[in-house]
Amino acid sequence: MMKTKISLAAGLALSVSLLSGCGQAEAQDTPVYGTGETAVALDDVRTRLPEDEVIYFVLPDRFENGDPQNDAAGIEGGRLKSGYDPTHKGFYHGGDLKGLTEKLDYIQGLGVTAIWFAPIFKNKPVQGTPGNESAGYHGYWVTDFTQVDPHFGTNDEFRAFVDAAHARGMKVYMDIIANHTADVLYPKECEGQKECTYRSKADYPYLRKGGVEGAVINEGFAGDTVMTAENFAKLTDPAYAYTPVTPAGEENIKVPAWLNDPIWYHNRGDTTFEGESSRYGDFVGLDDLMTENPRVIDGFIAIFGNWIDKYGIDGFRIDTAKHVNPEFWTRFTPAMMERAKAKGIPNFHIFGEVYAHEVDPGFLAQFTKRDELPTVLDFAFQVAAHDMLTGKAGTHLFGKLIDGDVLYAGGEATARQLPTFLGNHDMGRIAHMLDKAYPDASEEERLARISLAHVLLMTTRGVPTIYSGDEQGFVGDGGDQAAREDMFPSQVASYNDNRLIGTDATTAVANFDDQHPLYRLIAQLSEIRKQTPQLRYGRTKLRASNEKPGLLAFTRGDDNGTETFVMLNMTNQPINQNVEVGINSISFLTLIEQCPAAVSAPGSVSINLPPLGYAICQAAPQDKK
Repeated sequence: MMKTKISLAAGLALSVSLLSGCGQAEAQDTPVYGTGETAVALDDVRTRLPEDEVIYFVLPDRFENGDPQNDAAGIEGGRLKSGYDPTHKGFYHGGDLKGLTEKLDYIQGLGVTAIWFAPIFKNKPVQGTPGNESAGYHGYWVTDFTQVDPHFGTNDEFRAFVDAAHARGMKVYMDIIANHTADVLYPKECEGQKECTYRSKADYPYLRKGGVEGAVINEGFAGDTVMTAENFAKLTDPAYAYTPVTPAGEENIKVPAWLNDPIWYHNRGDTTFEGESSRYGDFVGLDDLMTENPRVIDGFIAIFGNWIDKYGIDGFRIDTAKHVNPEFWTRFTPAMMERAKAKGIPNFHIFGEVYAHEVDPGFLAQFTKRDELPTVLDFAFQVAAHDMLTGKAGTHLFGKLIDGDVLYAGGEATARQLPTFLGNHDMGRIAHMLDKAYPDASEEERLARISLAHVLLMTTRGVPTIYSGDEQGFVGDGGDQAAREDMFPSQVASYNDNRLIGTDATTAVANFDDQHPLYRLIAQLSEIRKQTPQLRYGRTKLRASNEKPGLLAFTRGDDNGTETFVMLNMTNQPINQNVEVGINSISFLTLIEQCPAAVSAPGSVSINLPPLGYAICQAAPQDKK
C-alpha cells in the first residue's frame, strides 16, 4: 500500500501564517484571504473565489438510490419506455437527488467544497434506432429545461439538495446545454437511415429550398451573421437543407413551448465535428439549436437565469460550448453573471467544455477571448498529466502547459480558475489509462501511480475536479458508458468484473468507504490545499523537469521565502539530485511525505524521492524556522 503519512500540525499552521507571499492577511481564528475590506472568511460559501474550491463531479443516476419509487419515473412499458434497466450500462440505474443529498457527509469528508453534477433536466427517456437504444440517464437529452427529470426526483428535492449543500458551506454547479435538445426532429429525407449527411450553407443556402437550384424562400434574409430580430424574422421556412419532421405525439414534448418550432434549429444533418458542421450539425442526431437567432439567445437567458433566481446555484458547466457560435456566449455569459450578482452570488463560476486532445493552451484560450467565457475545463492539463503519468512524454510537458497560462483572457489569474481533471465520464478514468500504460503493475504500484496523479491534480494551479468513484479506486473499461460505474451496488456485469485499486471490493457492493487509501489521500490533500494559500493563488514556477519521464518539481508562490515546493517522481527509480528553489527559502516543513529540512545552499535544495514518490513542502524564512 502507498504510504500517505501527513505532517499537518506544524506545517499547516505555518502555511496559514506565512501569507505575505500571496498578498494575504495575518492568520486569524478563521482562515482568510484578502486584506482590509476585501478580507473574506474561507467558509463563506457565497464569497469564496473559484480557485478556493475542490470540485466533485457526479452523475446522479450512478451515485446513490435514495428513492426506489422513482426508478422508472412512473413510466410503464419496460426499459424501452421508462429507460430503467439497472443491469445495462446504457440505461437508468436508479440514482437520484435524494440519494445525493443523503451522501453529503461522504462527499464533504473528501474535502470537497463544490458539487458539479450532470444535467438533471427532464430528458427523453430512450433514444436510438431499434437494437441500439439507450437511455438519457446522463442528462444530455433534454426535453424540458424547467423541470427535474422524474427519474431523479422533483424540483422541490432539487431545492432541498441545494439548501443542504449550502448549509454545509458547499457550492452547487449545474451542468447546462444550449447547443442542442433531445433528438425529436428528424429530416424527412433521412428517414430510416442510420446517419444524415451534413448539408452545407454553400450547397443548401437559406434562400433556396433544397439546394441552390430550388425555389426561392426566406426572401430578404441576410444570413445568420446578421444577428438581429428584424433579420431573423425573415427566416420563416426551415426546409432549406432538409425538411424537418416532428414524430406524431411529440409535437409539444419540449418545454418551454417555443422549442417545439423547427425554425429555431439548424436542420442541416449530422455534424462531422469538422469545419462548418461543428457548429451547425446535429451532435449525434441531437437537435442543433440556431444559437445565432436572438430569440434563441433570449430564450436560454430566461431558462437558465430562472434556475439562478429560484435556487441560488453557484455556477454552470457548459456542455459542448465550442459547438456554439461565439456571439451567443458574449451575450449569455454577462447576463448570467448579472443574474447571479443580483441574487447575491458575486463569484458565479462558469466553465465551458472545450474538448481538446493536445497540450495546446492557445486553443483553449481563444474561448476566453473571442467567446468571452470566464473559464473552460482544462483539457490541456488532462493531456499533460496523462502523458507524463503514463510515460508517453517527459515532465518538461508541464512547462508547456504553464507557459500557456498568459494566453487566457486575464492571464494567469484566469488560469488559476480553470477546472483541472485527470479523467471524466466521457474520456474515461485515469486509472484505466494507467492500467493500459502499465499492464504488469503490481497492486502496490497501481495505488502508487494513481496516488501520484492525485497529488499532481491537487497541487497545480486551477480548480481540482474529482470524478466520483476515482476516490474509491474505480477503473472502468474505457470511455463513455464504460466509465460510468455505480457507487451503490451495481448489477452491471462489465462493471463488477473490474479490478479496483486500493481495495478488495468490487462495484457489486456499495463503495462509500471513507477509509479507502485514495479517499484518505484526497481528503488530506484537500486540507493542505485549503490551509495553504500558495496552492490556490500562488504563481507556478517550474523548478525541475526532463524530456524523459522523471522528476517534476515546481513551486507555488513568490520568491519571498514562503513558497510551497512540490516534487513528484514519475519513474520506478529513486531520484537524488539538487533542485533550484527561491533564493529566500531557508528551511522546509513537511506537509506530506518527507521534505528536506533546509536548503543545501541559497537557492538549492537536495531532494531524495523513492520510486513514484512525492512530497509537498512549505518553505519558511530563517526567522520562522
